[in-house]
Amino acid sequence: MRRRAALLAVAAAVYATAAWMVTPGFYDGFGPPQAYNWTCPPPQAGANIKPSAGHLNIKVINGESDANSAFTDDGQLVMGFLPGAFVIDGKSSIDVTITPLSTCPKPSGIELVTNVYQVTATAQLDPQKAANLVLRYSNLEPDPSTVYEASDPNGTWTKLPRAVQGQPFTIETRTTTFGYFAAGYPSASKPPGSVTVGGGQLLPIIVAVLIVVVVLAGLPLAVMRRRGR
Repeated sequence: MRRRAALLAVAAAVYATAAWMVTPGFYDGFGPPQAYNWTCPPPQAGANIKPSAGHLNIKVINGESDANSAFTDDGQLVMGFLPGAFVIDGKSSIDVTITPLSTCPKPSGIELVTNVYQVTATAQLDPQKAANLVLRYSNLEPDPSTVYEASDPNGTWTKLPRAVQGQPFTIETRTTTFGYFAAGYPSASKPPGSVTVGGGQLLPIIVAVLIVVVVLAGLPLAVMRRRGR
């Protein structure tokens, strides 16, 4: 019985440790997030693969651009287009290109936690049919609160409205223009020198700790009941 109880305690501790390592950890189980491909990897990233580009050719059918999605080969940026999202102007097809920037700009007042991507197209978007933009981010940096856009990576960055929360480690928004995109948060929202644990989400860690405490607290009672029987 003691051996069985000890195994239960070890299992609970292992689960809690696994939860600490992944954001949001407790809710995602044991699977770690997919490794992020960095342009400028943080020191804790270890081995790194450079981010991928992406290209899409959208057909124009009956004078209207087809619905489609452009994405990088590593899936770190996806942009979806509704039917008729582009201003055609007599074109028979439209090319969309996604290119990760080879440098890492540091805009004033903003902490970017993803790569910067340039998205270009051979036609403009219809302002009434915004494109959906999804950026994936890493658990090695604090969670971003906002997607930013700029026409020049070294110029002014504009905050885009955040859409409903999507899959874990992704942030979504909508845009009616092309340019440079990245996700981050205002510098003032994170005090200098603050410690970020598990990608900035403490709730899973607290829950995991409580689970371990409850399991360990119940072991003596379980042993006493077993002996009584």
